[in-house]
Amino acid sequence: MIHRPALGADPDRNRRLLQQALDSTPAGKLELPPGTYVVSDGLRVPGGWTIRGSEVVGANGGRPRTWLESIGTTGHPVLHVVGSDVSVSDLGLRPPPADPGEHGGDRGTAITIGDYLYEETPEWIARVDVRRVHVERPTEKHANCVALMGAVHDITLHDLTIRGGYTGVAVHWGAVGADVSTITGPTYHPHRLTVTDLRVSDAIEGFYLSSVHDVRVEGACLRDVEMGFRLLPGDNTDRFVTSDVVGAAIDVSDVCVHWHGPLYAVRAAGWGRSEIDGVVSVLRYRDTVIRNCRLRGAGTGDSWSPILLERAEGIDLRDISVESDFPGESPACCPRATTRS
Repeated sequence: MIHRPALGADPDRNRRLLQQALDSTPAGKLELPPGTYVVSDGLRVPGGWTIRGSEVVGANGGRPRTWLESIGTTGHPVLHVVGSDVSVSDLGLRPPPADPGEHGGDRGTAITIGDYLYEETPEWIARVDVRRVHVERPTEKHANCVALMGAVHDITLHDLTIRGGYTGVAVHWGAVGADVSTITGPTYHPHRLTVTDLRVSDAIEGFYLSSVHDVRVEGACLRDVEMGFRLLPGDNTDRFVTSDVVGAAIDVSDVCVHWHGPLYAVRAAGWGRSEIDGVVSVLRYRDTVIRNCRLRGAGTGDSWSPILLERAEGIDLRDISVESDFPGESPACCPRATTRS
């Protein structure tokens, strides 16, 4: 069934119409007309749904004609995908300002797939496709923009343009527990993920991958960021994880970073400190490669490095170029982001 709600100027009504459609059965297609529509809070997206705006103008970064702008203060994502077989495309998203804190990476986002902490054993979310989506939050740097968390696999992100926020795409393990200090396990690790044609600008960080496996990131332009990307082992995970493949088969390639932060453009770490008891554990990466990357910029702190490796055994670095930045220059591979409509 195709749903085409008549959206207007009332944020409460807009959200009610959209959530009512998404709560209906069977799942179907939610088609949104051109325009900018304000919603009073985020939307919960169950399994089986296709959400599509009007066709994007232009390819590879073309600007959407349909925008959802949330003004909610609850920290709910604009779109929270909680089920499998979901497609989101041809859409612009503007989350409200949010400051969810260090362990709130799945809160206050434009899109979250999955969750960080679960009350009980979750069902895995699979086969989610997000493409031709823009996210804008240029006025604040506290919350992430797109989050893939916990029990998720077979997720595709393609042709995403993100401006502002803390991390453009945050990929993080999840667990059963009330908070990070009371995790009881098991832990859940995102895998079989594909991220292609990603553009992030004016953010703290382009993307990070924490305690994952079987992930491919290919073709990313990270411009005017403090950090380009990080590869992390996660913490607490070694005592609960039931899989021996975490940290394996990770391929990051063809990434351009134009950075200006105090620390590093790229960090790959193999050690993590438990939030429960402070114990440090080390993850050995396997079949993991960072290749064909261009790092351009200059650190602003007393101690900085384009690439920082911390006990990151098993990571293969290939064809990494490092260039000094010059005032006023914008690298050809990282063109200026489009302005807000």
